[in-house]
Amino acid sequence: MRAPTTDRGRLLLVLAVVTCVTVFTATVPLLRGWFDLRVYHGAVDTWIHHGGRLYDYRVPGTTYGFTYPPFAAVAMLPMALLGLHTAIAVALLLDLIALAVVLRVLVGPAWRRHGWYGGALGLCALALFEPLRDTVSFGQVNLLLLALVLIDAWLLATGRERWAGIGIGLAAAVKLTPAIFIGLLLLALRWRAAALATLVAAGATAFAAWVAPGASRFYWTVAMWDTSRVGDLAYVSNQSLQGILARLGEPDRVVWAAAAVPVLCVWVVRTRRAVAAGEWVTAFALTGLTACLVSPITWVHHLVWLLPSFAVLIRAGHPRVAGALYAVLCTSVVWLWVDDASGVAGFLGSNIYTWITLGLLLWLPIGQLPTERRVLGLSSSAVNAAPPSAAPAIAPVVGHPEA
Repeated sequence: MRAPTTDRGRLLLVLAVVTCVTVFTATVPLLRGWFDLRVYHGAVDTWIHHGGRLYDYRVPGTTYGFTYPPFAAVAMLPMALLGLHTAIAVALLLDLIALAVVLRVLVGPAWRRHGWYGGALGLCALALFEPLRDTVSFGQVNLLLLALVLIDAWLLATGRERWAGIGIGLAAAVKLTPAIFIGLLLLALRWRAAALATLVAAGATAFAAWVAPGASRFYWTVAMWDTSRVGDLAYVSNQSLQGILARLGEPDRVVWAAAAVPVLCVWVVRTRRAVAAGEWVTAFALTGLTACLVSPITWVHHLVWLLPSFAVLIRAGHPRVAGALYAVLCTSVVWLWVDDASGVAGFLGSNIYTWITLGLLLWLPIGQLPTERRVLGLSSSAVNAAPPSAAPAIAPVVGHPEA
């Protein structure tokens, strides 16, 4: 089938694709009813207006409550002034802003080569990506955290290192998983950025402890260590190493730690290579993959952290590989084994998103980006000091609800 060559033909194709995507997202995958946003809103509302304890709240009729660090609740305090429907509208707006930031960092001005036509088809493809559509329909914070972290990637890649680390620090204070990016800064020997990220995370946590001392004490001594508050480790939505082991009937944390160690070793080696090549987006992509693998619980909607990996594959000249893997992550295929993940088929199929994540960690291209992309990893002084012949720098509900 030939692509349309006229604006009228392109418009008709875009309208047809938009219609198909709308029908698909409205009928095939069940929308999540903003469940997690209802957890946030209900917990903060009960805490502020009704004198309830933050971590005691449960969504009526369920066992799910607030599980993030106290600073996340403090950051969500304005939600207590809003009704649920208004909070949903604000969350959708914030998701759109965060998505624009993510695309700006990962794609840059390259989208202009494809104009409105390519941009529209690209947005349709993003709407099919299961982790992204789950993040939106759960009312989750994943996209906001990804944007915060990638802003630091952009600052490092463009030589604006003075402010690098703030985004990672805030993301780590809201949710523990992004703290691994402080490890990335240490591996890259970016001591100032690592110190700034640590100070921001510690400062935000201390501020939350001052605002809510009782909730902070309970979280750091009890709730943080109780994974049962988040959900069943063996549930098919948990696409982490721990999820695989739990579905195999092996919940021992020692076994999980033994499986996580070689993954962390691969991350260290490959990330140092990416940093040495000046490929900051690749380094951040590898770190996001590792976070998904070693976290005890990685629900499907957490896999928005895979988006930088697809950008790296495309920019490195592997669009077909990126397209094939991306297509699998649009299918919701893991839910075929939601009730029974036994046998070889269950082992392979129920963990297919984890296999993709592991494969990307092992084989994501390093050193294959065009020279003008790699120069982004240099500091601004290094770029300015380059000889005239040097390349110029260029700026670059079936699903398990998480409480």
